[in-house]
Amino acid sequence: MKAIADLLFEAKMLKEIPRAGYHFLGSGKESVAEHCFSATFIAYVMARLAPDADSLRLISICLVHDLAEARTGDLNYVQKKYVKADEAKAIADATEKLPFGNDIKSLVAEFNEQKTLEAKLAHDADQISFILDLKSLSDTGARSPEKWLPFVMNRLKTELGKTIADAIVSRGWDDWWIEDYTED
Repeated sequence: MKAIADLLFEAKMLKEIPRAGYHFLGSGKESVAEHCFSATFIAYVMARLAPDADSLRLISICLVHDLAEARTGDLNYVQKKYVKADEAKAIADATEKLPFGNDIKSLVAEFNEQKTLEAKLAHDADQISFILDLKSLSDTGARSPEKWLPFVMNRLKTELGKTIADAIVSRGWDDWWIEDYTED
């Protein structure tokens, strides 16, 4: 159980690690754990809309896709030009004493290889999480996210991901609650 406790503490560390890309936006912030929750919830929704996808695998991929960042930190695209994080070693070290360590390694490798339907949907869930943040920041007055939104939209790989992203950018961040607002 020592290895299990250590894994849980390591995963909890993701709550303390900020996502680095927000520095370039000039607004917003998010921890890696917050991002993983968002991506995993999006994957849950996508799994309901993609009957050919293995739901558990898709959700599991999203849940662990950034686990290595507990050891490597989150590098933004500028940092990645100069620093190479050894995510495979980080995952191997984090999972070496776990009875299901190979499962986690397999899920992360699948995400990184981007060959399966589940990995492509997980990739899109990862990007849609960022699209939600960019749209929310833009809708509340930040101007920089408007520059980034087209780049992130172009990263999407699946038709389902593109359809969901199009719906997001066509809505206001607060439409979900303000449409039915009454003073009653």
